[in-house]
Amino acid sequence: MNLNLKDKVVLITGGSKGIGKAIAMGFQEEGARVAIVARDRKALELAQSEIDGISIFQADLTNENEREKVFKDALEYFGTIDILVNNVGGSNGSTTAETDLRLFHDAFELNYFSTVHFSKLVLPHLKAKQAGSIINISSIFGRESGGKVTYNSAKAAMISFTKSLADEVIKDGIRVNGVAPGSILHPTGNWQKRIEQNPEKMEQFVQDEIPAGRFGTAEEIANVVTFLASEKANWIVGATINVDGGQSKSNF
Repeated sequence: MNLNLKDKVVLITGGSKGIGKAIAMGFQEEGARVAIVARDRKALELAQSEIDGISIFQADLTNENEREKVFKDALEYFGTIDILVNNVGGSNGSTTAETDLRLFHDAFELNYFSTVHFSKLVLPHLKAKQAGSIINISSIFGRESGGKVTYNSAKAAMISFTKSLADEVIKDGIRVNGVAPGSILHPTGNWQKRIEQNPEKMEQFVQDEIPAGRFGTAEEIANVVTFLASEKANWIVGATINVDGGQSKSNF
């Protein structure tokens, strides 16, 4: 299927590895002009060596000033941005009782406020052309319990923000949607580490928790993201789509 993404400018946060890297590869294969932003210079350079033609920008995305600078740098380099993918994220802490309040702030800064901030930064440029797409990568655990409470809470806020912003800007030709991955296996992720530490436990986890009988792949997330960004998905507005092999317990 031709998604008509050739020469579209795509900015992806947290794009140097894992799901973000797969998303970058997906857009590059569609002929888009792709920029990735991350904190780790070595990871950025490795991604650049593996994905022909992508551009890299280094920034600490928990820092408001660095977010503003890297967005300005990307905009100056490309002249425009057509598609924003807010992918950067991470978890910390443990239970609510055991987790310092500061870690909740940190989790929201990385997972949620970076999404809000980059979205606000790109909106004037998308409104000027009356076109564009913003896609927010959250998690199935933004809709139900599971994993770290700081992460879940921030992703829940992201899902709510996605719908709110979508309704606000669709009149300007801008579509905002989200993808909520389930348990995704990739070389640099936590699931790979857990498999190496206790393969039997992880095999049982898959049998018990994922009806499809396996972990998902980063490429399977990327396929949904590229579709959502395309004109083929023009009537999808404000949705956050579970991509999880049936793992989610939520049925709405």
